[in-house]
Amino acid sequence: MKTLHRIGAFALLLAAATGARSDDGQTLVVTASNATTNQLLVYDANANLIQTIATKGQGGVSGNAGGIATEQNQLAVVNFGSTSVALFERTGNGFEPRQVIPAASSPVSVAFGNNHLYILGATEVESHQMFGSTANSNPDGMTRLIEANGSAAQVGVLPGQLIITEKSIPSNANIGAIETVSLRGDGAVGGPAAMVTNIPPYPNSNTPFGLVTRGNDAYVTIAHSNEISLVRNGALLTVTGSGSQNAPCWLTLDGPFLFSSNSPSMSVSRYAVYGQKIVQDAAVAASLNGDPTDITHRAGLVAVIDGGGHLSIFSVDEDGNLTVKGVAGISSVANGVAIVPGQN
Repeated sequence: MKTLHRIGAFALLLAAATGARSDDGQTLVVTASNATTNQLLVYDANANLIQTIATKGQGGVSGNAGGIATEQNQLAVVNFGSTSVALFERTGNGFEPRQVIPAASSPVSVAFGNNHLYILGATEVESHQMFGSTANSNPDGMTRLIEANGSAAQVGVLPGQLIITEKSIPSNANIGAIETVSLRGDGAVGGPAAMVTNIPPYPNSNTPFGLVTRGNDAYVTIAHSNEISLVRNGALLTVTGSGSQNAPCWLTLDGPFLFSSNSPSMSVSRYAVYGQKIVQDAAVAASLNGDPTDITHRAGLVAVIDGGGHLSIFSVDEDGNLTVKGVAGISSVANGVAIVPGQN
């Protein structure tokens, strides 16, 4: 009888230990097919496809970044062609659909923050309050973009405001807008949109594109001017050239390192950032197999998608060096990339 009790106790301990090693500890990398029938594509950290799941909407977006956003176990992805955003929740080593919410205009970029989901569309930016893994389908704030001409590129979250890029102004397609939108105390969009000050004149303002935020700082590419800028408190403070690499379009941060993916140079550059400084540390930190269309960093990884039809995943060491972990073939029109760490 004592032996049976010991066996039973051991079985319970083994089951508990097995449960503690559940598969939700795996880091996942996600992108979207961006096809007419849009799908979320889920990969492991070595670029092995492990799940394909419908977003219940249509793709079709291009020329943007941040088409996928994550916060903890929540994930949002744009359905440009059906003017909606799909919400998912991570469960184990995959995702389950939770909701599809309508957008005011065709969505190009999404971001989480302040217990809200922010949706940047072709003409408006809007906020939806989050309740766990779902969102209020009705926006609690909305404002029209400065240009509202369909060239919106990306939205990011700063303390008390959003920062947004629009790539072109109708009267001069070589100039774009970097703008901010104020938030109310509860995190809802309070508008209106205001142009960032100190933006240099053309040709140093040619096509604002991708951005990444941290604290009060927003790093914003001015892609066709081959420059990266620092915006803080509604003003542009610093502009740094991209050297030998053309058209830095998309950005991600890893501690003191800022990585830009450069099209058409088909490369990733590394910069050191501190205070108001942006210093190029490596012109080519990695070479790609196509022109990059988005980049992200998290959990010791950098992931890039490119128009040549590849998802490239790199590990990052303490010196900011990138080492390829895996490359997957994807659709050449795939849009958005995000990394979701496991919950250990």
